[in-house]
Amino acid sequence: MDITINYYAVLACGVAAMILGFVWYGPLFGKKWMHVIGATSLDEAKRKEMQKRAGPLYVVTFILALFQAWVLAYYIKGWTDASGVENALWIWAAFLIPTVAAGAMWNNDSSKVSWARFLIQAGYYLVLFVIFGLILGNWK
Repeated sequence: MDITINYYAVLACGVAAMILGFVWYGPLFGKKWMHVIGATSLDEAKRKEMQKRAGPLYVVTFILALFQAWVLAYYIKGWTDASGVENALWIWAAFLIPTVAAGAMWNNDSSKVSWARFLIQAGYYLVLFVIFGLILGNWK
């Protein structure tokens, strides 16, 4: 099967992931997320050290988002019976939700914190993959 991928669309997905992450884990759910990961109890020096280490993590996050979009692009091109968004939702439901749920459940957090972690991350990936599906399914 000869599949052609639009690499500009994949790049747009990577940029969209970074923008969504900035908004999602910033103005929308930033305070709650900081509580969930235990960063609100850090002293100022530890918080600054955490921020200093974040730079390289943004690069890795961008590369991983590009990889997700690239694989999803192949998936969308291969399964033509469903739209880009439908394909993205199947991937989200089948692979991301179980992975995010396991990460939220198998920790030492309270039930309330585990649910918050799950809902924030699952919601982020839901919105992200719908955006990916829209971009990859419509950008020819």
